[in-house]
Amino acid sequence: MPNKKSAERRVRIAERNRLYNKYWTSRCKTAVKRVLEAVESGNADEAAKTFNAAQSVIDKAVVKGVMHRNTAARRKELMSRRMKAMNA
Repeated sequence: MPNKKSAERRVRIAERNRLYNKYWTSRCKTAVKRVLEAVESGNADEAAKTFNAAQSVIDKAVVKGVMHRNTAARRKELMSRRMKAMNA
C-alpha cells in the first residue's frame, strides 16, 4: 500500500492504463483470430472483410500507443501472407 498521496495517484493511473491497454490488445488479438478463422474456412469474402477491419483495429492500437508499430506490421504481414496463400 502506498504511503504518499502521489504514489496512491500513480497506482490509480497505472490500473486505469492497464485496463485500457488490455482492452486494445484483446481487441487486436480477436480481430486477427477472426481473419485467420475466415482464411481457414476458405471464405474469401469474409476473410477480406475481416482483414480490413483487423488492419484498422491494429492501426488504431498503434496510434494510441498500446502496440509498437513493428509489432503491428508483423501481425498485418502474417494475415496478408495467409490471405495470399488462400487465394493462390
